[in-house]
Amino acid sequence: MKYLSEYRDPVLAQSLVDRIRKVSSQQWTIMEVCGGQTHALLRTGIDEALSECVELIHGPGCPVCVTPAASIQNAIRLSMRPGIIVTSFGDMLRVPGEHGSLLDAQAQKGNIKTVYSPMDAVQLARQNPEKEVVFLAVGFETTAPATAIAVLQASQLKVTNFSILCSHVCVLPAMKLLAGSKQNRVQGFLAAGHVCTLTGFEEYADFVEQFQVPVAVTGFEPTDLLAGILEVVTQLELQQVNLVNCYPRAAKLNGNQSARELCEQVFDVTDRRWRGMQIIPDGGLCLKPEWSRFDAEIKFSLPAETQQECSTDCRSGEVLAGMIKPPECSAFGTRCTPQAPLGAPMVSTEGACAAYYRYRNHSSLQSIETT
Repeated sequence: MKYLSEYRDPVLAQSLVDRIRKVSSQQWTIMEVCGGQTHALLRTGIDEALSECVELIHGPGCPVCVTPAASIQNAIRLSMRPGIIVTSFGDMLRVPGEHGSLLDAQAQKGNIKTVYSPMDAVQLARQNPEKEVVFLAVGFETTAPATAIAVLQASQLKVTNFSILCSHVCVLPAMKLLAGSKQNRVQGFLAAGHVCTLTGFEEYADFVEQFQVPVAVTGFEPTDLLAGILEVVTQLELQQVNLVNCYPRAAKLNGNQSARELCEQVFDVTDRRWRGMQIIPDGGLCLKPEWSRFDAEIKFSLPAETQQECSTDCRSGEVLAGMIKPPECSAFGTRCTPQAPLGAPMVSTEGACAAYYRYRNHSSLQSIETT
């Protein structure tokens, strides 16, 4: 419990809040990039406790939320074809595609199975040699190594009826897009510690230099986040811009070399559309040409990606870009709920809309767990 309880210490958390309030001479605008950070901030009430000196803007850091509707629609198309089993993580089933969700398709006899890892999909393919098994590969750099292992494993075992529908995305290019936008008002960033644990944070130094904004790499516990906010606010007050690692127990400069090598062996960096956003240069991963036999888009001649999204009543694109907060959408909490979502941020366990729906006006610093 040492590495849990000490980072949820309410006394330490309150002292960090007091220090942030003391050092602040104005309200600063900081974006936490990851949806896991958003949920932690709202669950513990940190955003409310700091509202007079820090406005926390929620970024696009939820891989379920940014998976394009077209990718989900392609998975649905495949699930309806005879002889194909589509596999996915459970949190993808209710995310709206262009015409319904995977769960809707399942109800219409789409052959869709939930798996806990891409290796489960490889095993399913081995158990069903007469079927084609497709894995919907989503997530940031953190989940890409597992997909890479699955591809390598399928190759080694000569599993020819396995393929992936690749929708992996990369975080830093999205941060660059947001920081370079004319509408950007973010003055500092909290970078996602779990991503940096894998990729390292060396490249963030160029981001800091290019956009002249401070960046703190943080974890997901209350004191992790508060330490990062304190660091960013202090720099802003001193008119400094630096990259600081506030998550040293996990994030290292060069990340996890073994995991990086796995990804480099299987994937190329490619331009990728994020849901609610434009095509982001270098914003995703795709299979290298030598692994194209495992590419479901090629194997099944899937249609080219479209720009179509889902409900026109949903402002999730603006939420993901940090332009509005979820309650500013007129559908929030009425026509859009976790039970009947219009957009992905209300579905995902890391979505900003789901966080506001669950925690807003029901949290305080006193709720920080100590056990």
